[in-house]
Amino acid sequence: MVRVKSRYLLCEVNVSDRSRLLLLDDRAVAAAVKAAVARIHGDYGAALCSIRFSVKYLNAHTGIVLLRFSKRCYKLLWSALPFITCIETRGHIIPCFLNCLHVGGTIRTCQKFLIRYNTQQLHRMLPKCKNEEEKQQVQTAILKCSLMGGNKEAFGEESDSEEDEQ
Repeated sequence: MVRVKSRYLLCEVNVSDRSRLLLLDDRAVAAAVKAAVARIHGDYGAALCSIRFSVKYLNAHTGIVLLRFSKRCYKLLWSALPFITCIETRGHIIPCFLNCLHVGGTIRTCQKFLIRYNTQQLHRMLPKCKNEEEKQQVQTAILKCSLMGGNKEAFGEESDSEEDEQ
């Protein structure tokens, strides 16, 4: 038996108006990524990337997206991400761009990176707090940014065993 290898791209959707993030859904992000790959790499790239491509996680509040795709085509997909300028969803066109944060081999490594990244962001927010109450809220949020054993609530009930497909 041969294990089918996947890569996971952890991306951040950057928009000018943060309230527009709530309009995002996983099908719209997937369609935008597939369209960008087809536009940049043609039919060959679109066919190669669509074999095992899926949006595994989307947080509309923070704009974090986790994309899964075949290991052999991750460079094609990664190179097409800068050409995504808008996402069309629910009759709205959201101007945005995707910032790649991390490329990982498992969902677990991406989750660990995201926890470290969020902790760094909270530490950057700490000096910018205006009063003691805000500072206390940020400090409690920093303390809560830890990965408990077996806690995968942020990514649903996903497990790495699903990657062992044949």
